[in-house]
Amino acid sequence: MTLKNYTVHRPVQAMWMTVGTIGLFFFIFGFVTWLNGILIPYLKISCELNHFESYLVAFAFYVAYVIMAIPSSWILKRTGLKSGMMYGLFVMAVGALFFVPAAMTRTYGMFLTGLFVMGTGLAILQTAANPYITLLGPIESAAQRISIMGICNKSAGIIATFLFGVMALSDGDALLASLRSMDDIQRATTLDELASRVVIPYLGMAIILVLIGIFVKKSGLPEIDPNGKNKEEDVKESGARSSIFQYPYLLLGVIAIFCDVGLEIVAGDTIISYGLSQGIPISIAKHFTSLVMIASIIGYTIGVIAIPRFISQSKALRTCAVLGIILTALAISTPETASVVFIALLGMANSLIWPSVWPLAIDGLGRFTRIGSSLLIMGNLGGALVPLLYGRLADVFNPQQAYLVLIPCYFFILYFAMHGHKLGKRTKPVPEPL
Repeated sequence: MTLKNYTVHRPVQAMWMTVGTIGLFFFIFGFVTWLNGILIPYLKISCELNHFESYLVAFAFYVAYVIMAIPSSWILKRTGLKSGMMYGLFVMAVGALFFVPAAMTRTYGMFLTGLFVMGTGLAILQTAANPYITLLGPIESAAQRISIMGICNKSAGIIATFLFGVMALSDGDALLASLRSMDDIQRATTLDELASRVVIPYLGMAIILVLIGIFVKKSGLPEIDPNGKNKEEDVKESGARSSIFQYPYLLLGVIAIFCDVGLEIVAGDTIISYGLSQGIPISIAKHFTSLVMIASIIGYTIGVIAIPRFISQSKALRTCAVLGIILTALAISTPETASVVFIALLGMANSLIWPSVWPLAIDGLGRFTRIGSSLLIMGNLGGALVPLLYGRLADVFNPQQAYLVLIPCYFFILYFAMHGHKLGKRTKPVPEPL
């Protein structure tokens, strides 16, 4: 290899090593986040909850993003992105430890506290990792890189739901049948034993999170200044804007992220409970979240191949929104068992929404990039509120018709893809023909 080729090859190799390290973080996001899909029916049984109460799992987890997004920006400003990721992992480890006393006492409020603390750590981690991977290369191909992160995220979701399903709900059908014939004392003893099954998994998770945090500190991960890497094209225009609220396309992007996270969590976290409500055995239904993840991975793979070579980020977003509307309509109108297939396929429709919205929303924010990223992370509130609304509608009407809550979200995504991402954004003037 010549010196010239070596000098070109080495930076490319270093960048992909960095992408691999950030991919590990997105794997962690997925492992922790998509555990909620099976944690919801698990806690619904062990803590004897209704639909609405069980979806407080998602609420407690995602409301932390709203509360901690702006503080996360302050933390990252002082620590830098690299150290911020380490601290986020440590906070998540503390949240995992809350599951030990929660399980030993079968206290739902303590489970929710642990989920909130884990969400706080993820807020710090995501506020650092998302702009990091977005700005690691050209903004036009950011959706491609984020799609790679999405594959890591959803692969972790498949592994997490499978492992937790085996550890906690391997005998779920027999357990549900036996609970109906037990007296109060037997029932309480059995549910206490069920709750205790999460102790070892979450202790192990806490240890792994601490070890990865130490690895991040010792790694050669380069530091990135998000403000310097995302300059606006027109410096005069950038200087004229004195507030983040003067970027309407960013604010619309926050709403789009709100809708996206709500869509993803409803599809991934409700499908198991929905399957159970249709009489599908828990031995089968416990794998349904993995089907959503597989559909998502297919969508991400298409994104990696097609963006930006064959399709732009905005057109990919438009396609996902239209597909989501069609699949939701089919999920609501088809027979109950068949509708599970269409709910699972929503994973494909949702897959490229986050990767496309994020770069479109932070493009050209300049010195406001860090706070803009925090606002986008606050959009994770959709993961707290939309599933809760679904749970209420499922209790009042039925679990199938409750999926109507997704339709307005997809229509807003469609609006953002067609018009919203351009609102207030400076574009290069197109030269007039001679």
